[in-house]
Amino acid sequence: MLSIELATGRDRPLADKGLLDPPNNVTALKMKNFYLRFSIPLVCIVVQSLAAQTPEPLAKPKQFIYVLHLVPRLHDDKAWTEQDKAAVDRHLNRFKDAIESGQLILAGRTRESGDKTFGIAIFDETAARQFMDADPAVVAGVMTAELHPFSVVLQRKNP
Repeated sequence: MLSIELATGRDRPLADKGLLDPPNNVTALKMKNFYLRFSIPLVCIVVQSLAAQTPEPLAKPKQFIYVLHLVPRLHDDKAWTEQDKAAVDRHLNRFKDAIESGQLILAGRTRESGDKTFGIAIFDETAARQFMDADPAVVAGVMTAELHPFSVVLQRKNP
């Protein structure tokens, strides 16, 4: 019988420790391998399902960018009528009201002339469509408008 000598100097048979029993060792190794093969995918599934159930942080409010272009007949400053100017005045007053009520985030226009000029306004989600549909400059045919979903990603802090 094979034996090992311990630090105490005594001989103990290897069989007493179960080290020479290959069927048990192979079986134990196969079981460990089975548990690893079974456990890892199971843990992954559980983690994925928990991640899917975790509520997402509250989404930032959606914004819309409102793009305005002058109609081609108004690219020349001399072509403006009193009615056109009055429609733009009503348009600007409406923007001022929207700023005061908090619906409008910002508005402005380019400093180019003619067909290169355009204006933009950024609205919160609820106000954008209604504002565009009733915009006096659009209704009067002075400007055309487009509305696009928009997200502010970076914003400078006010000085």
